[in-house]
Amino acid sequence: MSEKIFVPVLGESITEATVAKWLKKEGDTVEADEAIVELETDKVNLEVPSPIDGVLFEINSKDGATVEVGALLGTISQNEIQLSEKKVITKIEAKTTENNVVNLEIKKGTTRVFEEPEEEEPLILINEVKKDKTDYSNKNNEILSPSVRKIVVENKIDLEKVRGSGKEGRILKGDLISMMGENPKPSERKIKYGQEERIKMSRLRQTIAKRLKQAQENAALLTTFNEVDMTSIMEIRKENQEDFQSRYNIKLGFMSFFVKACVAALKTFPSVNAEIDGDEIIYKNYYNISFAVGTEKGLVVPVLRDADQLSFADIEKNIKTISEKARDGKITIEDLQGGTFTISNGGVYGSMLSTPILNLPQSGVLGMHNIVERPMVVDGEIKIRPIMYLALSYDHRIIDGKESVSFLKMVKENLEDPRRLFLNI
Repeated sequence: MSEKIFVPVLGESITEATVAKWLKKEGDTVEADEAIVELETDKVNLEVPSPIDGVLFEINSKDGATVEVGALLGTISQNEIQLSEKKVITKIEAKTTENNVVNLEIKKGTTRVFEEPEEEEPLILINEVKKDKTDYSNKNNEILSPSVRKIVVENKIDLEKVRGSGKEGRILKGDLISMMGENPKPSERKIKYGQEERIKMSRLRQTIAKRLKQAQENAALLTTFNEVDMTSIMEIRKENQEDFQSRYNIKLGFMSFFVKACVAALKTFPSVNAEIDGDEIIYKNYYNISFAVGTEKGLVVPVLRDADQLSFADIEKNIKTISEKARDGKITIEDLQGGTFTISNGGVYGSMLSTPILNLPQSGVLGMHNIVERPMVVDGEIKIRPIMYLALSYDHRIIDGKESVSFLKMVKENLEDPRRLFLNI
């Protein structure tokens, strides 16, 4: 019996995908519901599972192929390839005795092979005895000092190319440091891939580029800035972190404060939570906060739904769950749709200031940045405070300057006095 594997329904408005990579090879044994191939769409990557137990008999769509919904990916067979058992020598272990004599120990085992192989499997030498070839002595066989040896190991220096200036040609630390004036070698990437690399953009990267360009072309982008003193939030987190974790099994982070502060401001300034549809403005009376997550394959923006109805603990738990799904490549189309406002945290990467681009069709995006101790005037005195710069990019077609500045000012006030978030003022 055999079962064919087809491209599943990928989501609303998505008709094709790219075969990112096969997780199994032809001839591999697979189990029912085990992921065997990964597909890449415009928005997410998804894994296609095996429908039955069996053997991956044939791969019809190779890595990199573009496939439509319903296209044949491959075939799983349960009986076309018979499995047999064959006793073969599976490994040889090398053991060294006290007299440095190497004894080879042959071990036999039972392995499962497809059909009856014409030749036995090759012998595999494991636990090979390797001798450290690094020579830590100079030409006069004098042992190097620990500091010199450390530099040699860390920088993989060939001692044959070093001329010692010490007594009787001994290599000194200064001899190695002087080598830093030599021209560096080409980068390993250049040596491996050549002067230039030409790699096709992934579907996700193509979609990111397309949407960012659309935002610049279709919206009247403008950015306003402010700064926030993070002292109060940091003190609250420090004083309540242990109790919060023991009670809710999640750390109290910064994002829950920012989500709460933005939701409060969005309720006061509804145009920041709106979008343009033709010649109409759609005001959203629900608050789905999108937040940017960096993954190995690019930036994705999952959605925290009904954020106005979530507690601090619920916000932190949901953000952690969704972020882990995104980084593991298990995010779904539904996780990315329906956002009304976006928060982007470039501060985790060390960004001091930036101008974020809108996530269409939304009209506003808040950029968070790193926290740096800076001098501030507090009650007529100069004090050192942890400061974060905030940036609000918005669509000037429906959001006026007064509204945008007032919105960001309210976010700042709520963050500098977090009690307002608990009292709803």
